Amino acid sequence: MEARRSRAVNEPVDPDVDPVGPGEGGERDPGAGPPAPPARGEAPVVAAVALGGALGAAARYGASLLWPTPDGAFPWTTLAVNAAGCAVIGAFMVLLSEEWSAHRLVRPFFGTGVLGGFTTFSTYAVDVRQLADAGAGRTALAYLGLTPLVALAAVWTTAVATRRALARGRSARTGGGADGDGDGTGAGARDGEGEAGT
Repeated sequence: MEARRSRAVNEPVDPDVDPVGPGEGGERDPGAGPPAPPARGEAPVVAAVALGGALGAAARYGASLLWPTPDGAFPWTTLAVNAAGCAVIGAFMVLLSEEWSAHRLVRPFFGTGVLGGFTTFSTYAVDVRQLADAGAGRTALAYLGLTPLVALAAVWTTAVATRRALARGRSARTGGGADGDGDGTGAGARDGEGEAGT
């Protein structure tokens, strides 16, 4: 259980969220007035997110033009785009938090911008409504349930696979076991497997 807790603590913090939570001195005094505006130094971050978002949204739109969904049909293109974006973010966040020392604008540009613009919750919601309106209730329900499952499976699978690949690479460089923890069992603590009682 401790390995899982420490991994959560080591995950990257979203730069847009105050890292001090409730009960830790993070509560605002209601009489303190409006929060201070973001510092001028944040303009490059906003620009990176905007540029990345434009590129990601353009890529998603391009996919919808290449593989249009006929009225009343299952929206495979939107599902594939969301699954692909989630798979990439799973690998990207592991690489960024555990392997690379990237420029401070890489995550806002690629993670928040490109992948945020590429994946879509709004199109997913509209697709569900349009399927229901077209009398394809079963298809709408299947799509409604399948999308979050596929998205979560994609991000989890690529995060675990990326961690294992990185561990194998480190192990090959240092002469350890094939799983990166030196024992060759595949029960590395990073992915939470092999822990007693889990």
